Amino acid sequence: MGCVVVGPAMTAAAISPSFSSRVSTFFYLRPRMLLALFLLPPLLWLGVVYLGSLFALLAQSFFQLDDFTGQVVYKPTLGNYLRLFNEVNLSIIGRTLGMASIVTIISGIIAFPIAYYMARYATGKTKALFYVAVMLPLWSNYLVRVYSWRLILAKEGVIHWAFNEVGLGWLLDGILSLPVVQGSSLSTSHLGTCITFVYIWLPYMILPLQAALERVPRSFIEASSDLGAKPAQTFRKVIFPLAIPGIAAGSIFTFSLTLGDYIIPQLIGSSRPFIGQAVYQFQGTAGDIPMAAAFAMAPIVIMAVYLSLAKRFGAFDAL
Repeated sequence: MGCVVVGPAMTAAAISPSFSSRVSTFFYLRPRMLLALFLLPPLLWLGVVYLGSLFALLAQSFFQLDDFTGQVVYKPTLGNYLRLFNEVNLSIIGRTLGMASIVTIISGIIAFPIAYYMARYATGKTKALFYVAVMLPLWSNYLVRVYSWRLILAKEGVIHWAFNEVGLGWLLDGILSLPVVQGSSLSTSHLGTCITFVYIWLPYMILPLQAALERVPRSFIEASSDLGAKPAQTFRKVIFPLAIPGIAAGSIFTFSLTLGDYIIPQLIGSSRPFIGQAVYQFQGTAGDIPMAAAFAMAPIVIMAVYLSLAKRFGAFDAL
């Protein structure tokens, strides 16, 4: 048998650590540097693409369109923001805020009993069935759902047909003649717009609310009952206060999504525009990018105020 002679070079190579082990040791001893290295690419993406586009939008809002040449004048001015306070634009902002608020309130009223049943009573397959039922609308295309509701709410749709069949067509006509509703059919009224918004965004209210209600300890409810509280008192003083973070979290989705949507008001409802439609018209039809940017800043400011209020109610703890 031959023998292998171990030389000094081989011994040094066997003893000295490899490059990969030196690198792993380096980062093991410096965990913060490793964390920073992992976070660098997404933070760069967030800073350049997301925040960069917002700053570009903000910068554009301080320029102005020359009415004669149709060119953007790159001189800082507050003219676009002053135009936001004229009667027409204020009515658009107010209309959108009102619709977003109503949709959020109705969604909360509908979502609460569903979320409460899912959190307290549904178990196993029943809970899974509820999750599927809540999530199922989100699996279909957004435009398909909106167009479906456009057909349902039309004058020849199933809702008008059902009211006429049971002899309540006069009641629906009376509702449509109200000043707030104003439409020849549900598909051309604010009521139809509200119904569609609630249907589209309802899952975003149910899920955070259900998660918040599941975190309410059963011992609190049992203790309330043992102390002689009636079910209504238990709900008012125990369950509802602890569910407020979930309601606030769900309202962030329903309120913000309604605030910025321009497709539903364009397909269902009257011709009176919302903020999203105004932004689309200014940048598309009119070609007034600076005014569109100023209008787009309105929902951003509104949501900043709304998020600060929602944070006080613990909304981010339920997300």
